[in-house]
Amino acid sequence: MFENMKQAALDYHEFPKPGKIATELTKPTETQKDLCLAYTPGVAEPVKAIALDPEAAYRYTSKGNLVAVITDGTAVLGLGNVGALAGKPVMEGKGVLFKRFAGIDVFDIEVTSASSEDFINTVANIAVTFGGINLEDIKAPECFEIERALVERLDIPVFHDDQHGTAVIIAAGLLNALEIQHKKLSEVKVVCLGAGAAGTASMRLLVALGLPKENISMVDRKGIIHTERSDLNESKAAFAVKTTKRTLADAMQDSDVFIGVSGPNLVTAQMLSSMAKNPIVFAMSNPDPEISPAVALATRDDLILATGRGDYANQVNNVLCFPYVFRGALDVRANKINQEMLIAAVHAIKDLAREPVPQSILEKAHGISKLEFGRNYIIPMAHDHRLIDVVPPAVARAALRTKVAKLGYPVHYPSMQNSDVAQVMQLEEV
Repeated sequence: MFENMKQAALDYHEFPKPGKIATELTKPTETQKDLCLAYTPGVAEPVKAIALDPEAAYRYTSKGNLVAVITDGTAVLGLGNVGALAGKPVMEGKGVLFKRFAGIDVFDIEVTSASSEDFINTVANIAVTFGGINLEDIKAPECFEIERALVERLDIPVFHDDQHGTAVIIAAGLLNALEIQHKKLSEVKVVCLGAGAAGTASMRLLVALGLPKENISMVDRKGIIHTERSDLNESKAAFAVKTTKRTLADAMQDSDVFIGVSGPNLVTAQMLSSMAKNPIVFAMSNPDPEISPAVALATRDDLILATGRGDYANQVNNVLCFPYVFRGALDVRANKINQEMLIAAVHAIKDLAREPVPQSILEKAHGISKLEFGRNYIIPMAHDHRLIDVVPPAVARAALRTKVAKLGYPVHYPSMQNSDVAQVMQLEEV
C-alpha cells in the first residue's frame, strides 16, 4: 500500500499542521453583535437557562453531539502500556472516525491516573460536559471495573469500544458465516484465544445471542481456562469449563469456530487442519493475525476467514459499529447503551451484508468490481455509506423499546409506520 509506511504515517500526522482533529465555530462571529451574543453579555442567557434546567444544555450547547474518547494508555493497539500521552494519536483517530462516519464531535482526553478509582473519579467529574463517553485502550481486567462503575454513576452512555465494538462486529460476521457454512450458533464449538476485554465481551454477547457457554473453550497465555485453575479473575472465571483439555491445540481439535483476539502466529496449520468440516476462523491480531491468511487459505479450502486487516476480505473493523451505535444513542438521548441496543446493531450490520452492494461502494474498494454475500463477504465494508441509515435507527428503536431513551424517535430517521417502536410510543401516549 505504501513503500514506506512508517514515514508516510509520521508525515500524515505532522503536516500541514500537527494532529488530526481541531475545533470549528458553528455560529457567525463577524460583527460586534455576533460577539456579544457568543460571549458577554449574551452568553448569560443560556447560562441562566441551564442553571434552572440542566436539560437545557442539550438546546444551547454542543453537549448532545459531543463524545469524550478517553484512555489511560494501558493497552494501546497492540503496543501495550505506552502511557496516556502516547495514546493520543489513537484517540484523535477515533475522533476522526466519529466525525467522518456519524457526524459526532469528539474531545480526546488522555488521563494519567494512579489507580482505577482515580481514573473513574476523573471521568465522572468531567462527564457533565459530554453527551457520551467512549472508553478506549484500557487494559483488562481494570476496564471491566471502570466501565461498570461509570455506567452506574453517569446518566449518559458509557461504551468501551475494545469490548463491545469488537463484540458486535464479531457477532454480526459470525452469524452470517454460520449460515453460509450451514451451522447453528446453538450447536457449534467455539475456541476463543484471548481472554481480555475483546474476548470476554465477544463471548458474553454470543452467549446472549444463543451460544451455549459450555460450548466455549477460552484460552489465555496459560492454556484453556478450566475450573481447576486457581489464577482466574472474575471475568475469566465466568468462562471456566470442566475439561481435561489443557492447550490451544487440544481446544482446536474438532472445533467449528476460532476467534482470535490475541497475538500473531499462535495458530499452526496443523491446528487448523484439526478443526471440524467447514470451519470459521476470525484471526484478528493486527497487523499480524494469529495465523497467516495465506497459510490458512492454503490449508483449508472449506474455510471462511476474517481478519482485522483491510487488505484481506472480511475485515473485522470496529468503525462499522461505534460511530453508529453512539449516533443512535445520542439521537434519542439514551442514558446508557444496553445489551438490547448492541444486539440490534448486530442484526442491522449482519443484514446489510446480505443486501446488493451499490456500485458507489465498489468504486471505493480497491480493485473490487463485484461483492456478493458469501465466503468472501460476510461483513459490510468500512466505507459502506448505508450503515448510517440502518444501524442508528436500529439502536434507537432498541433504546426506546427498553425505555432508556429520553426523546422520541428522531424525525430525520426513516418512517416508523408499523414498527415496534411506533407501537410502544403510541401506548405510552395513551
